[in-house]
Amino acid sequence: MLFDGPFIDALAKGLILSVFGLFWIILLVRIVGLRSFSKMTNFDFVMTVAMGSLLAGASQSQQWTGFVQTATAMASLFAVQYGVSRLRLWSSRLDALVQNTPVLLMKDGVILQDNLRATRVAEEDLIAKLREANALNFTSVRAVVLETTGNISVLHGDHVNEALFKGVAEA
Repeated sequence: MLFDGPFIDALAKGLILSVFGLFWIILLVRIVGLRSFSKMTNFDFVMTVAMGSLLAGASQSQQWTGFVQTATAMASLFAVQYGVSRLRLWSSRLDALVQNTPVLLMKDGVILQDNLRATRVAEEDLIAKLREANALNFTSVRAVVLETTGNISVLHGDHVNEALFKGVAEA
């Protein structure tokens, strides 16, 4: 116990451990870099979710050993993510293993029903994303891509540079 009384002690532990945990994550991000929470790949997304869970666990630690174990797990995940991101640059096999392929859901105003089924995206969800992107009609939509992170990108306008389709699966 840090303080007399279980209620005050619980408040103090929650506050102190949460602050320590948050500053530990900030320190790790400063060391590893901003890409840590970029969510550019599914691996990055899992990392972001895991950090939130670990921070919650750190703030609820009953003993310092539990807090140190959680802080070590955080540092380990940052190290693994850093290592995997570096190795992905050197190995196309590893890149293919940890990286999903973005999928085209709509091209030149035409909804690609087979791709919707393959990715389990409902047409209503696709249309909702078109509204979010201020697409006024299907003919102005050049492409809709389900990205590796699960986000949906809507490209609309008069012309789309073909380089934007690099690595995107069309079927």
